[in-house]
Amino acid sequence: MSKKAIVIGAGLAGLATAIRLRLRGFEVTVYESNTYTGGKATEFHRDGFRFDAGPSLFTMPELVDDLFRLTGKSPSDYIETEQLPVTCNYFFPDGTTLTAWSDPDKFAKEIEEKTTDSAESVHKFLTKAGRIFELTSELFMKRSLHRLSTYTNKTAWNALVHLPEIDTARTMITAIRASFKDPKTIQLFSRYATYNGSNPYQAPATLNIIPHLEHSRGAFFPKNGMIGISSALTKLAEETGVKIELNSKVERIIAENGTVKSVLVKGNYEVADVIVSNMDIHYTYHNLLPDQIWPERTLNQPKSSSALIFYWAMNKSFPKLDLHNILFSPDYQKEFEFLFDRFEVFDQPTVYVYISSKRNPADAPAGKENWFVMINVPHNRGQDWDKLVHHARKSILSILELNLGEPIEPQILSETVLDPRGIESRTSSFMGALYGNSSNNRFAAFMRHPNFSKDIKGLYFCGGSVHPGGGIPLVLLSAKIVDDLVREDHDLP
Repeated sequence: MSKKAIVIGAGLAGLATAIRLRLRGFEVTVYESNTYTGGKATEFHRDGFRFDAGPSLFTMPELVDDLFRLTGKSPSDYIETEQLPVTCNYFFPDGTTLTAWSDPDKFAKEIEEKTTDSAESVHKFLTKAGRIFELTSELFMKRSLHRLSTYTNKTAWNALVHLPEIDTARTMITAIRASFKDPKTIQLFSRYATYNGSNPYQAPATLNIIPHLEHSRGAFFPKNGMIGISSALTKLAEETGVKIELNSKVERIIAENGTVKSVLVKGNYEVADVIVSNMDIHYTYHNLLPDQIWPERTLNQPKSSSALIFYWAMNKSFPKLDLHNILFSPDYQKEFEFLFDRFEVFDQPTVYVYISSKRNPADAPAGKENWFVMINVPHNRGQDWDKLVHHARKSILSILELNLGEPIEPQILSETVLDPRGIESRTSSFMGALYGNSSNNRFAAFMRHPNFSKDIKGLYFCGGSVHPGGGIPLVLLSAKIVDDLVREDHDLP
């Protein structure tokens, strides 16, 4: 008789875990409380415009491809991606604009031409970032940090022997300032801390691997938008034999004698040998495991930042903008102080604009554009978000108009807003923190919740709130870690 597995949540990590467990021979059912799959990676349509609602950057596409190859299928039959010639356009307060070419040589030359830093300094920085990735990826990203077996192999010892190279003792900003002198270059590379909701003035320099992924390995775009990732994995899961139950909220995880037994969903107890929660770890414990002892120390760690997003249907196109665009704050350090110390919204924030219609014209009517306009904001601590959203909108419009040289508000045909309250209610991200706990200390990787329960046999966890963290690549790797743990625990080949 085949064993049964239940996955709670059809986010990208949940779908990837379901596919992997199905290939292990489990009968797999995914229960999703929403009426759609994808978790944060969803879309919506309004007035003839299509918007990617969540993640907008795609790196390490091989992690998606791996899932198709495991099933013997061709990724290109499900999702078509292209490597971007430009990863991002940058706008600085003094009027400088900088193009981050995907070609490392062109990018380094651009830095040399637009700042006082040399192309050589860029290459050295990215080379070091690549070395950190080489040393850490197997140990810190692809394995559980909470199993002894992780540390009893050659890969682990190689990383530990070269621990100084991993650069855990310094902060990101310290390492960046040691490599560059120009404030523009420093600000550009500091922004990568926001990729996992952290503060470059506190997060360990190990996180400088993030620009390596974007600049040395490339940024990509699914040709029908980021929703293409969710759609492709959903289709693959169903074709593999995974059963996906939408509009099916799991109310409780039942354990007996320290072993998972079943889940309560729609008034029924569904029995399983393996249960995997793709739900935020805080809500997994508080909502689904109310009778268990909670790991309060882990759950109460400082949270990551959140986001305030305006989805604008624009009545014209803007040639100065590309797919990804960053308009920098004049005082980056103060912006992060507002985010993580004062828990307020800075009045001169860094603005990110993502326009998928630049690469997929079908996302907007001819001559128009779909703008995803985002600023980093603190997680929800009961702030007056109506007031904060109102003031932030005025600041964002002012910054956009200054950089683009024309009025923006008259071109907005319609507007949809998502703030930390909405993020929390739609995605069950505790306090609206997009990445769970922040990575603002050198031991952050070890302090994330493990991918398994130490108290309940057969219970596992995947997604951005547990190891190895948030963002598309890491949540897909969390699925691989869970798969490896299940294989080990159930003595599977």
